[in-house]
Amino acid sequence: MMICYMLWWLVACCLLFLLYGSKLRSGWSHGHGPRSYPVIGCLVAFYQNRRRLLDWYTELLAASPTQTIVVDRLGARRTVVTANPANVEHILKSNFGNYPKGKPFTDILGDLLGTGIFNVDGELWYAQRKLVSHEFSARALRELEFAVLEDEARSRLVPALALAAARGAAVDMQDLLRRFSFDVICRVSLGVDPGCLDPALPAAPPRLAAAFDNAAGIIARRGAAPVAAVWKAKRALGIGSERRLREEIAVIHEAVMDLIHIRKKERGLNHQEVNAGDVGAGGGRRSDLLSRMIECGYPDEAIRDMVISFIMAGRDTTSSALTWFFWLLTRHRGVERQVLEEIAGGGAGGGAAGGQGRMRVLHAALCETMRLYPPVAWDSKHAAAGDVLPDGTRVGRGDRVTYFQYGMGRMESIWGADAGEFSLRRWLSLPEEGAPAAAVAGVSPFKYPVFQAGPRTCVGKEMAFVQMKFVASTVLRRFELAPVDEGRVPVFLPLMTAHMAGGLNVTVRSRGGDQIAAAAPAAGAGN
Repeated sequence: MMICYMLWWLVACCLLFLLYGSKLRSGWSHGHGPRSYPVIGCLVAFYQNRRRLLDWYTELLAASPTQTIVVDRLGARRTVVTANPANVEHILKSNFGNYPKGKPFTDILGDLLGTGIFNVDGELWYAQRKLVSHEFSARALRELEFAVLEDEARSRLVPALALAAARGAAVDMQDLLRRFSFDVICRVSLGVDPGCLDPALPAAPPRLAAAFDNAAGIIARRGAAPVAAVWKAKRALGIGSERRLREEIAVIHEAVMDLIHIRKKERGLNHQEVNAGDVGAGGGRRSDLLSRMIECGYPDEAIRDMVISFIMAGRDTTSSALTWFFWLLTRHRGVERQVLEEIAGGGAGGGAAGGQGRMRVLHAALCETMRLYPPVAWDSKHAAAGDVLPDGTRVGRGDRVTYFQYGMGRMESIWGADAGEFSLRRWLSLPEEGAPAAAVAGVSPFKYPVFQAGPRTCVGKEMAFVQMKFVASTVLRRFELAPVDEGRVPVFLPLMTAHMAGGLNVTVRSRGGDQIAAAAPAAGAGN
């Protein structure tokens, strides 16, 4: 019996070596990537660089003539990682149908997002995309977002910063912005105010906000796990972090389902009042996303999954971008003066949500921030069939194909020799007119896929810019921020949505109107 087992293992090892060798000979392993070995692949290099994966991948991609690498690693699917705009266009547009998110991706997020738009493919995705595109273009939803932004800023964001300025106390801008964004997205998506941002900070976040935070953290660790079988086993056994995830998801699902039932009951009462000819003050139509989906007749679980998807997408993306934006302005005061000059010249409408549409300098500063610090560091698809990318890289069926936004923002082949620098010139030198509709500030979305590109382009892109511009102008026209530790260079953490490790602790000083006006003569300074 022992001899049989030894022979079996010998045959298995020989087959693995032969398979690996055939991959090398056939070109399935790319010549530019981490050093790989039979059976274990690049597991050694991956482990050595596990705490600096973003920079490691960026270095490998920059060294590759095609800006594409192949990663073979024990316990993981063969992965093609690219920072090549031609490949990105092929994946996200030209051969879109061959690159769905795929089951490996939906397995990771499925417990939380279910069949929401960000976790499905095919006809189910198309139907939801059509609905959401219509809703996001609706005037009522835009007006609701404007009203919510202005109310949250007036009643919470500005008072919180004013209190910090009066006390001379430091405040974590990342935490404050995340709370603000969570309140806004819940009011727009659910029609309820969680009250996450209170001027009398610090305070523990509401249970729902904490559940979203905890669930997102555990799911991010799922995605980063070297071997997926580990978290899947823990989920099957209901132990450790997977047990905690199940509990947090139960809190989220229960809260959203309760809201759906309450809203349906309200809607039934309103119909009765209308039929009786007695429409009171409570009979007006709600404009939040949840209420509008109920009116469309979608099943309760579909509505739940949809609104959870949008909360997950909107709660941290804008706050992440704004956190890095404010930090970069503290290191580039010349750019801050340019932005202040533009804000000061915005007129009466510049202070209202949606009134910052023509602020080119502010728009450029936000775009440049997200080029260097994208809210989502990378995005992956899974090939439905074998393919060859435009740069000649072969893709096998089931391969994971990742386009790497963080690395693309640092490629000299895309942005020039100053790719690592924060410079508005690369945006302000572009013509305003004649750019493709999908372009961001005149730049191809396949070169700058921060909002994805092709059919899956982010439907909330315009809303995101509205929120970021409004918050940036609201804060900068009233307050000057200074990092508590001026010499610190924060670490970029690529969770589900990127975060700044340790937050952004700043001191706050109120600006007078004369300070804003004084910024104008110096606006030519900076880069």
